[in-house]
Amino acid sequence: MSLAQGGPAAPTWRTVVGIFKLRIGVLIMLTALAGAAFSTAPAPAAWKVALMALCVLASSAAAGAFNQFIEADSDRLMKRTQGRAFATGTLKAGPFWLGIILVLLAAAVAATAWFINVTAAVFLFLGAFTYAVVYTVVLKRRTWWNIVFGGAAGSFAVLTGAAAADPSIGALPALFALVLLLWTPPHFWSLAIATRDDYAAAGIPMLPVVVGVERAARVVHGNAIALVAASLLPALFGAGPAYLVAAIVGGGFFLYRTHALARHPERRTAMASFFASMLQLAALIVGIVVDAALH
Repeated sequence: MSLAQGGPAAPTWRTVVGIFKLRIGVLIMLTALAGAAFSTAPAPAAWKVALMALCVLASSAAAGAFNQFIEADSDRLMKRTQGRAFATGTLKAGPFWLGIILVLLAAAVAATAWFINVTAAVFLFLGAFTYAVVYTVVLKRRTWWNIVFGGAAGSFAVLTGAAAADPSIGALPALFALVLLLWTPPHFWSLAIATRDDYAAAGIPMLPVVVGVERAARVVHGNAIALVAASLLPALFGAGPAYLVAAIVGGGFFLYRTHALARHPERRTAMASFFASMLQLAALIVGIVVDAALH
Protein backbone atom coordinates (compact mmCIF):
# COMPACT_ATOMS: atom_id res chain seq x y z
CA MET A 1 0.00 0.00 0.00
CA SER A 2 1.29 3.46 -0.82
CA LEU A 3 2.26 5.55 2.18
CA ALA A 4 0.65 8.57 0.62
CA GLN A 5 -2.49 8.63 -1.49
CA GLY A 6 -3.31 11.85 -3.24
CA GLY A 7 -0.83 13.89 -1.21
CA PRO A 8 0.99 16.90 -2.64
CA ALA A 9 4.42 15.29 -2.44
CA ALA A 10 5.91 11.82 -2.23
CA PRO A 11 6.80 10.87 1.35
CA THR A 12 10.40 10.38 2.40
CA TRP A 13 11.79 8.50 5.36
CA ARG A 14 12.02 11.83 7.19
CA THR A 15 8.33 12.37 6.57
CA VAL A 16 7.45 8.99 8.04
CA VAL A 17 9.76 9.34 11.03
CA GLY A 18 8.42 12.85 11.67
CA ILE A 19 4.92 11.68 12.55
CA PHE A 20 6.23 9.76 15.56
CA LYS A 21 7.60 12.84 17.40
CA LEU A 22 10.82 11.03 18.26
CA ARG A 23 12.47 14.04 19.89
CA ILE A 24 9.71 14.10 22.48
CA GLY A 25 9.85 10.32 22.64
CA VAL A 26 13.55 10.35 23.48
CA LEU A 27 12.89 12.81 26.31
CA ILE A 28 10.09 10.59 27.64
CA MET A 29 12.43 7.59 27.39
CA LEU A 30 15.08 9.42 29.40
CA THR A 31 12.58 10.18 32.17
CA ALA A 32 11.75 6.46 32.29
CA LEU A 33 15.44 5.62 32.63
CA ALA A 34 15.68 8.23 35.39
CA GLY A 35 12.76 6.53 37.14
CA ALA A 36 14.63 3.23 37.03
CA ALA A 37 17.85 4.87 38.27
CA PHE A 38 15.97 6.55 41.14
CA SER A 39 14.68 3.20 42.41
CA THR A 40 16.42 1.87 45.49
CA ALA A 41 15.95 -1.71 44.26
CA PRO A 42 18.84 -3.58 42.63
CA ALA A 43 19.30 -2.54 39.02
CA PRO A 44 17.58 -4.85 36.50
CA ALA A 45 19.63 -6.70 33.93
CA ALA A 46 20.99 -4.40 31.26
CA TRP A 47 18.90 -6.04 28.54
CA LYS A 48 15.72 -5.39 30.55
CA VAL A 49 16.63 -1.73 30.96
CA ALA A 50 17.31 -1.46 27.24
CA LEU A 51 14.05 -3.21 26.37
CA MET A 52 12.09 -1.00 28.76
CA ALA A 53 13.61 2.11 27.20
CA LEU A 54 12.81 0.88 23.70
CA CYS A 55 9.22 0.07 24.67
CA VAL A 56 8.74 3.50 26.23
CA LEU A 57 10.09 5.11 23.07
CA ALA A 58 7.76 2.96 20.93
CA SER A 59 4.67 3.71 23.01
CA SER A 60 5.48 7.42 23.03
CA ALA A 61 5.96 7.30 19.26
CA ALA A 62 2.57 5.63 18.85
CA ALA A 63 0.87 8.25 21.03
CA GLY A 64 2.63 11.06 19.16
CA ALA A 65 1.58 9.67 15.79
CA PHE A 66 -2.00 9.28 17.01
CA ASN A 67 -1.94 12.90 18.15
CA GLN A 68 -0.98 14.02 14.63
CA PHE A 69 -3.46 11.58 13.09
CA ILE A 70 -6.37 13.05 15.09
CA GLU A 71 -5.28 16.67 14.79
CA ALA A 72 -4.58 16.86 11.06
CA ASP A 73 -7.37 19.39 10.53
CA SER A 74 -6.33 21.75 13.34
CA ASP A 75 -2.64 21.33 12.45
CA ARG A 76 -3.39 22.89 9.05
CA LEU A 77 -4.52 26.05 10.82
CA MET A 78 -1.33 26.56 12.83
CA LYS A 79 1.93 27.84 11.37
CA ARG A 80 3.98 25.67 13.75
CA THR A 81 2.26 22.45 12.65
CA GLN A 82 0.90 23.04 9.15
CA GLY A 83 3.83 21.22 7.55
CA ARG A 84 3.15 17.94 9.36
CA ALA A 85 2.63 14.95 7.10
CA PHE A 86 -1.00 14.22 7.94
CA ALA A 87 -1.85 17.93 7.79
CA THR A 88 -0.40 18.36 4.30
CA GLY A 89 -1.79 15.07 3.04
CA THR A 90 1.66 13.69 2.28
CA LEU A 91 0.56 10.76 4.43
CA LYS A 92 -3.12 9.83 4.34
CA ALA A 93 -4.74 9.75 7.81
CA GLY A 94 -6.65 6.55 7.15
CA PRO A 95 -7.04 3.00 8.50
CA PHE A 96 -3.58 1.92 7.35
CA TRP A 97 -1.75 4.39 9.59
CA LEU A 98 -4.18 3.92 12.47
CA GLY A 99 -3.41 0.21 12.31
CA ILE A 100 0.34 0.84 12.36
CA ILE A 101 -0.05 3.07 15.43
CA LEU A 102 -2.16 0.53 17.33
CA VAL A 103 0.15 -2.37 16.49
CA LEU A 104 3.19 -0.37 17.64
CA LEU A 105 1.55 0.42 20.98
CA ALA A 106 0.27 -3.13 21.47
CA ALA A 107 3.72 -4.58 20.75
CA ALA A 108 5.38 -2.23 23.26
CA VAL A 109 2.87 -3.03 26.01
CA ALA A 110 2.96 -6.78 25.34
CA ALA A 111 6.77 -6.92 25.32
CA THR A 112 6.91 -4.99 28.59
CA ALA A 113 4.36 -7.29 30.25
CA TRP A 114 6.04 -10.47 29.01
CA PHE A 115 9.72 -9.67 29.50
CA ILE A 116 9.64 -7.16 32.37
CA ASN A 117 6.46 -7.16 34.47
CA VAL A 118 2.77 -6.38 34.28
CA THR A 119 2.99 -3.32 36.54
CA ALA A 120 5.46 -1.63 34.20
CA ALA A 121 3.24 -2.54 31.23
CA VAL A 122 0.18 -0.98 32.89
CA PHE A 123 2.05 2.28 33.51
CA LEU A 124 3.35 2.21 29.94
CA PHE A 125 -0.16 1.85 28.57
CA LEU A 126 -1.54 4.55 30.87
CA GLY A 127 1.09 7.00 29.68
CA ALA A 128 0.19 6.51 26.02
CA PHE A 129 -3.54 6.47 26.78
CA THR A 130 -3.32 9.69 28.77
CA TYR A 131 -1.60 11.57 25.96
CA ALA A 132 -3.48 10.06 23.04
CA VAL A 133 -7.01 9.85 24.46
CA VAL A 134 -7.34 11.92 27.63
CA TYR A 135 -5.31 14.87 26.33
CA THR A 136 -5.73 14.73 22.54
CA VAL A 137 -9.27 13.43 22.14
CA VAL A 138 -11.12 14.40 25.32
CA LEU A 139 -9.58 17.57 26.76
CA LYS A 140 -7.51 19.53 24.25
CA ARG A 141 -10.40 21.19 22.43
CA ARG A 142 -12.59 21.55 25.51
CA THR A 143 -10.64 23.12 28.35
CA TRP A 144 -7.41 24.90 29.26
CA TRP A 145 -6.91 22.16 31.86
CA ASN A 146 -5.92 19.89 28.97
CA ILE A 147 -2.18 20.00 29.54
CA VAL A 148 -2.52 19.76 33.33
CA PHE A 149 -4.00 16.28 33.00
CA GLY A 150 -2.09 15.51 29.84
CA GLY A 151 1.13 16.05 31.78
CA ALA A 152 0.46 12.80 33.60
CA ALA A 153 1.79 11.01 30.51
CA GLY A 154 5.34 11.95 31.51
CA SER A 155 4.69 10.86 35.08
CA PHE A 156 3.62 7.42 33.91
CA ALA A 157 6.90 7.09 31.99
CA VAL A 158 8.81 7.65 35.24
CA LEU A 159 6.66 5.02 36.96
CA THR A 160 7.23 2.59 34.09
CA GLY A 161 10.97 2.84 34.59
CA ALA A 162 10.68 2.54 38.36
CA ALA A 163 8.38 -0.49 38.08
CA ALA A 164 10.89 -2.18 35.78
CA ALA A 165 13.29 -2.13 38.74
CA ASP A 166 10.70 -2.71 41.49
CA PRO A 167 6.95 -3.09 40.91
CA SER A 168 6.23 -1.68 44.35
CA ILE A 169 7.73 1.67 43.25
CA GLY A 170 9.19 3.79 46.06
CA ALA A 171 9.30 7.30 47.45
CA LEU A 172 11.95 8.72 45.11
CA PRO A 173 10.41 7.60 41.81
CA ALA A 174 6.96 8.66 43.05
CA LEU A 175 8.28 12.12 43.88
CA PHE A 176 10.01 12.40 40.51
CA ALA A 177 6.71 11.45 38.86
CA LEU A 178 5.16 14.37 40.78
CA VAL A 179 7.93 16.62 39.47
CA LEU A 180 7.08 15.59 35.90
CA LEU A 181 3.41 16.26 36.52
CA LEU A 182 4.20 19.79 37.69
CA TRP A 183 6.85 20.36 35.02
CA THR A 184 4.63 19.89 31.99
CA PRO A 185 2.22 22.86 32.41
CA PRO A 186 4.83 25.66 32.72
CA HIS A 187 6.90 24.00 30.00
CA PHE A 188 4.02 23.78 27.55
CA TRP A 189 2.30 27.03 28.54
CA SER A 190 5.53 28.90 27.84
CA LEU A 191 5.40 27.58 24.28
CA ALA A 192 1.67 28.30 24.10
CA ILE A 193 2.29 31.94 25.04
CA ALA A 194 4.83 32.22 22.22
CA THR A 195 2.39 30.64 19.75
CA ARG A 196 -0.87 32.02 21.16
CA ASP A 197 -2.15 33.25 17.80
CA ASP A 198 -1.78 29.76 16.33
CA TYR A 199 -3.91 28.20 19.05
CA ALA A 200 -6.48 30.99 18.79
CA ALA A 201 -6.73 30.48 15.02
CA ALA A 202 -7.25 26.74 15.51
CA GLY A 203 -9.86 27.29 18.24
CA ILE A 204 -7.85 25.40 20.86
CA PRO A 205 -8.40 26.77 24.40
CA MET A 206 -4.83 26.82 25.65
CA LEU A 207 -4.31 28.93 28.77
CA PRO A 208 -3.02 32.12 27.08
CA VAL A 209 -5.95 32.01 24.65
CA VAL A 210 -8.47 31.75 27.51
CA VAL A 211 -7.02 34.15 30.11
CA GLY A 212 -4.65 36.29 28.06
CA VAL A 213 -0.88 36.35 27.76
CA GLU A 214 -0.19 38.51 30.82
CA ARG A 215 -2.17 36.38 33.24
CA ALA A 216 -0.89 33.16 31.67
CA ALA A 217 2.69 34.35 32.19
CA ARG A 218 1.99 34.93 35.90
CA VAL A 219 0.46 31.45 36.15
CA VAL A 220 3.56 29.96 34.53
CA HIS A 221 5.80 31.65 37.10
CA GLY A 222 3.62 30.54 40.00
CA ASN A 223 3.52 27.00 38.70
CA ALA A 224 7.29 27.03 38.25
CA ILE A 225 7.71 27.99 41.92
CA ALA A 226 5.63 24.96 42.93
CA LEU A 227 7.62 22.79 40.53
CA VAL A 228 11.00 23.84 41.92
CA ALA A 229 9.80 23.32 45.48
CA ALA A 230 8.62 19.81 44.58
CA SER A 231 11.90 19.06 42.80
CA LEU A 232 13.73 19.61 46.10
CA LEU A 233 11.63 17.05 47.99
CA PRO A 234 13.60 13.99 46.81
CA ALA A 235 16.59 15.37 48.72
CA LEU A 236 14.61 14.69 51.92
CA PHE A 237 14.10 11.05 50.92
CA GLY A 238 17.64 10.04 50.06
CA ALA A 239 18.40 11.63 46.68
CA GLY A 240 22.12 12.19 46.23
CA PRO A 241 24.14 15.41 46.08
CA ALA A 242 24.28 15.56 42.28
CA TYR A 243 20.50 15.58 42.12
CA LEU A 244 20.26 18.30 44.76
CA VAL A 245 22.74 20.53 42.92
CA ALA A 246 20.86 19.94 39.66
CA ALA A 247 17.52 20.77 41.29
CA ILE A 248 18.88 24.02 42.76
CA VAL A 249 20.78 25.19 39.70
CA GLY A 250 18.31 24.02 37.05
CA GLY A 251 15.31 25.16 39.07
CA GLY A 252 16.88 28.51 39.82
CA PHE A 253 17.58 29.14 36.15
CA PHE A 254 14.02 28.19 35.19
CA LEU A 255 12.61 30.56 37.83
CA TYR A 256 14.85 33.32 36.51
CA ARG A 257 13.35 32.84 33.06
CA THR A 258 9.74 32.54 34.23
CA HIS A 259 10.14 35.68 36.35
CA ALA A 260 11.34 37.52 33.25
CA LEU A 261 8.34 36.12 31.37
CA ALA A 262 5.94 37.36 34.07
CA ARG A 263 7.48 40.83 33.90
CA HIS A 264 7.65 41.01 30.12
CA PRO A 265 5.15 38.54 28.59
CA GLU A 266 6.21 38.32 24.96
CA ARG A 267 7.43 35.73 22.49
CA ARG A 268 11.12 36.24 23.30
CA THR A 269 10.75 35.66 27.05
CA ALA A 270 8.25 32.85 26.49
CA MET A 271 10.67 30.89 24.31
CA ALA A 272 13.48 31.55 26.80
CA SER A 273 11.24 30.09 29.51
CA PHE A 274 10.40 27.10 27.31
CA PHE A 275 14.05 26.26 26.68
CA ALA A 276 14.91 26.83 30.36
CA SER A 277 12.33 24.20 31.30
CA MET A 278 14.08 21.74 29.00
CA LEU A 279 17.42 22.53 30.63
CA GLN A 280 15.93 22.09 34.09
CA LEU A 281 14.56 18.64 33.27
CA ALA A 282 17.82 17.63 31.59
CA ALA A 283 19.74 18.72 34.68
CA LEU A 284 17.51 16.64 36.96
CA ILE A 285 17.94 13.55 34.79
CA VAL A 286 21.71 14.00 34.69
CA GLY A 287 21.78 14.44 38.47
CA ILE A 288 19.84 11.21 38.98
CA VAL A 289 22.12 9.29 36.61
CA VAL A 290 25.30 10.66 38.20
CA ASP A 291 24.15 9.75 41.69
CA ALA A 292 23.17 6.24 40.52
CA ALA A 293 26.59 5.78 38.88
CA LEU A 294 28.40 6.88 42.03
CA HIS A 295 26.20 4.89 44.43
